[in-house]
Amino acid sequence: MKRKTWLKIVIGILSVLFIIDIMASFYFYNLAIERGEKDFLQGNEDLEVSAETMDVLLEGDWRSWVDGQAFDEWTSVSHDGLELKGYFLEAEEPSDKVVVMAHGYLGNAMDMGLFGQYYYEQKGYNIFTADARGHGASEGDYIGFGWHDRLDYVDWIDRIIETYGNDTEIILHGISMGAAAVLMTAGEELPDNVKAVIADSPYTSVNDLFAYQMDRMFNLPTFPFLPSTSIVTQLRAGYSLKEASALEQVKKAEVPILYIHGDADTFVPTSMSETLYENTKSDAELMIVEGAGHGEPYVAAKDKYINKVNAFLEKYTEWQ
Repeated sequence: MKRKTWLKIVIGILSVLFIIDIMASFYFYNLAIERGEKDFLQGNEDLEVSAETMDVLLEGDWRSWVDGQAFDEWTSVSHDGLELKGYFLEAEEPSDKVVVMAHGYLGNAMDMGLFGQYYYEQKGYNIFTADARGHGASEGDYIGFGWHDRLDYVDWIDRIIETYGNDTEIILHGISMGAAAVLMTAGEELPDNVKAVIADSPYTSVNDLFAYQMDRMFNLPTFPFLPSTSIVTQLRAGYSLKEASALEQVKKAEVPILYIHGDADTFVPTSMSETLYENTKSDAELMIVEGAGHGEPYVAAKDKYINKVNAFLEKYTEWQ
């Protein structure tokens, strides 16, 4: 009798733990991946930036510049049937150079005007940016964290070349989730038109990022919550957290990559860019910006940032 009693108790405990794990998995999916507002990021100390950076991000002149531009709106249908929106701005003088820019988590295409203004006004390039699936005016009820987005960017690249000709030269520039997206794109078979990739504050993989944040934000172990959340993500969004890996993609990359990261980034640790850099198959460079938090290097050290980008483009491409 005692043995049966203990067996029932153990089974009961395991059943309760299993139910808790399933509930937690759906909670984390809804929290981070399902499309919608994300209140959990409000007040997050890891996302705090300097007052100067906040002023630039919220009220910088680049915002009025974006509002004053006549972007051409493009529509694309993804491989899985989502209608996606992109925005192309032709240079004031004819140019065969196009910068494809990828925004961060919960952002939208026009957020990349922070970088686009420089490329457009100072370099004279065409610029293109898109609302990632699950963001802005693009369809999608989940956030792809760059994984499915990589195929969307391949489609956008093909369309740019088809529209503007085979002599078109392209660079990819992304920040945070957008940086991971362009790195994941770099691991695909790309046309020779793609000359370089600039990744600002990227993560190695969605699995690594979630593991880091589960510990930092919730003080939870990765097992069993992370594997079960990955299963839910596979079932509902069509990808697993482990397969969504910028690290595995850069191991296949042929295009030169410039990594930029702040050494005060506690939301996506600087070590992730270091790991990516060390494992990149193609030529790569790494710039660490002292004192910069997550996604802050451009504002925190603008001259250094621009000089590095220009030197990188001059070294690995014919862009002047």
